[in-house]
Amino acid sequence: MAARIEDYAMIGDCETAALVARDGSIDWLCWPRFDSGACFAALIGSRENGRWRVGAADPNARISRRYRKDTLILETDIETSRGEATIIDFMPPSANASDVVRLVVGKRGVLPVDVELVIRFDYGSLVPWITRFEEGALLAVAGPDLVVLRTPAPLRADGLAHKAAFDISAGETVPFVLSYGPSHLPAPDAIDPFAALVDAETFWRCWTASANAIGEWQEAVTRSLITLKALTYRPTGGIVSAVTTSLPERLGGGRNWDYRFCWLRDATFTLLSLMNAGYFEEARAWRAWLLRAVAGAPEQAQIMYGLNGERRLQEWEAPWLCGYEDSRPVRIGNAACSQLQLDIYGETIDALYHARRGKLRADAAGWALQCAFLAHLEQTWRDPDHGVWEMRSGPRQFTLSKVMAWVAFDRAIKTAEIFGEQGPLDRWRAVRREIHEEVCRRGFDGEVGAFVQSYGSKRLDASLLLAPLVGFLPAADPRMRSTVAAIERRLLRDGLVMRYDSGDGDDGLAEGEGAFLACSFWLVDNLALLGRTEDARSLFERLLALRNDVGLLSEEVDAGSKRMLGNFPQALSHIALINSAHNLGMAEKPAHQRSSS
Repeated sequence: MAARIEDYAMIGDCETAALVARDGSIDWLCWPRFDSGACFAALIGSRENGRWRVGAADPNARISRRYRKDTLILETDIETSRGEATIIDFMPPSANASDVVRLVVGKRGVLPVDVELVIRFDYGSLVPWITRFEEGALLAVAGPDLVVLRTPAPLRADGLAHKAAFDISAGETVPFVLSYGPSHLPAPDAIDPFAALVDAETFWRCWTASANAIGEWQEAVTRSLITLKALTYRPTGGIVSAVTTSLPERLGGGRNWDYRFCWLRDATFTLLSLMNAGYFEEARAWRAWLLRAVAGAPEQAQIMYGLNGERRLQEWEAPWLCGYEDSRPVRIGNAACSQLQLDIYGETIDALYHARRGKLRADAAGWALQCAFLAHLEQTWRDPDHGVWEMRSGPRQFTLSKVMAWVAFDRAIKTAEIFGEQGPLDRWRAVRREIHEEVCRRGFDGEVGAFVQSYGSKRLDASLLLAPLVGFLPAADPRMRSTVAAIERRLLRDGLVMRYDSGDGDDGLAEGEGAFLACSFWLVDNLALLGRTEDARSLFERLLALRNDVGLLSEEVDAGSKRMLGNFPQALSHIALINSAHNLGMAEKPAHQRSSS
């Protein structure tokens, strides 16, 4: 059985990532990319679907762990009455082959260690052909995939697994290096695991050293920035939403989605979190990925894309996987890629506007693309869509979608006014005014006392907390004050914000999900804008306490048990944390950057 979601840590090389449980089991690894088939899929299946455990033989051993400061190098301390050891796990961020390095370092006495390697390619479905390779290494091949394990540990075959048991003594180190390569090429060359450790530490420390200081919450922000960097696909600059698929929004439920893709929904907040931290190279790469991904006919723009900007993200189910804690189905791909979501036009144009405000050099083709987007949006902004939450029921007139359509025209007008670009400004201003008037008339419900999820609905939706953050209305506007108050009354569960009430079945899915962490951070931002600084800080500190022992956040949290839910680690949760920390601790605040644009 997989560990609790909060018991996992991530290691990665900026092209893919592995999840390591507290007991030393790597239960998830897709190779060679984030969105490739998993060779270890026990996270959403069972041991038989692949895992690699290196850990204490004693199940009662005391375990503690941490990331080496300012790095993505995981150190797990194991202690028993007989001895103590540290397991160092990392993936060297190299442009060559992709490797997982595990070093078992003896610290005191003698500690018995167990190893089990179960390789299953293609999401745990394919048993590879395994042979002995040079100097006793194991070579596993199935179809296009090849991995080789090099270690001095005494591995032996045991059924369809390989196992080892050995004692580690103080002063000794036993290395393991698992390397991936395409099966039609020679096996990847051996690497020096100790030199790779030095290089990995240097890489991460140099990267984090260039960040702007935040002050009070520096550790939390730095860890979130490292997580965001690790979720970035280095060859293209695309940022995946999470490294996993089908971790459930409710244990045992069916709200299980593949998040190993790049969403436009998060574009501006991502850009601001990177630029405000001083990472302009990453912001530039993200902007370039965004322009390439959406290039083409505006009506064909999607809500999400693959790592290279791929558009066909066909959704299918893997029936041989039992799902995380029996949460079925396990989905690969994401059918929401074909949904109409009008907010993406506003997100794209807003991101490009803030890139220019942040002194990223403009691209002439970028302005032409924005003009084409606006010409399309002039004709379609009145259409119903599926909304920012990717509803699998029918399309509706979602209020936030209209707000983001307003953002598209507003930012284009400001781009023309500030940077001298040419466009039909009078027409754009008229459309902007028309959208604003309609949203205020049809999106605000006087009986509810709040902006509601869609026109004619009585349903509250925490996504409307974004309205003041994108500058649609001031936070102090009476309608926004009452919306915040209504959300605090009706969508808070044990102090955490739900997206909306999923109990009415109106989203086309079965009832039940956790509190969406980004929504709680958006409430922090609103409270800060309203001058309720102590309330904002209190909620922010409460959210920081929900991070796991190595500082990672999932998409959602069960408000009662505080168990993590949803895919992990979640980029949007960490982006929201970074921006809320800046809103509370910096003079140049993301909430002001977007709301006063």
